[in-house]
Amino acid sequence: MKRAARSASRLALLAICLATFAFAQEKGAEGEGGALQLWKWVNFLLLAGAIGYVIAKQAPAFFTARTEQIGKDMAEAQAERKAAEQKAAEVDRRLANLEKEVASLRAEAQQQAAVETERMIQHTAAELAKIQSHAEQEIVSAGKAARLELKRHAAELAIGLAEQKIRARMTPDTQDALVQGFVRDLK
Repeated sequence: MKRAARSASRLALLAICLATFAFAQEKGAEGEGGALQLWKWVNFLLLAGAIGYVIAKQAPAFFTARTEQIGKDMAEAQAERKAAEQKAAEVDRRLANLEKEVASLRAEAQQQAAVETERMIQHTAAELAKIQSHAEQEIVSAGKAARLELKRHAAELAIGLAEQKIRARMTPDTQDALVQGFVRDLK
């Protein structure tokens, strides 16, 4: 590559020199102003040759480095494009599965709600059974207490009525007979 660049720069320098001399020959016929013009062209050719030499010396390294940098940038861009495509494919896959996931979450939530509802129904039924059992026990207990109270009250009434009947029948003669019978039973 360096040889091709050197050959091209040498050919360009030779072409410029030949063109300058040919131009100088035409102008040389004009006189003394032509010699001054010739030195200007020679000076120009030296400057152009020096610039061409510097460019020929530095350009290959510059263009090689630039080519390598462009190659690296293209490789990085390709890698980034592949990574972006993979991310886009992953996002597309997730979006495609999103509806399935949402449906699955809804089904799971409905199932959990049904299980929770059944648990609450069973818990409520158990609580109602406890309350009913407790109420029945209280009713039985209250019934027993009422029957006992009724028996006690009936006994009190019966005693009171018997007492009234006995007092009504009790005369002083009956009292004496009872006392004498009691004393005899004691002996």
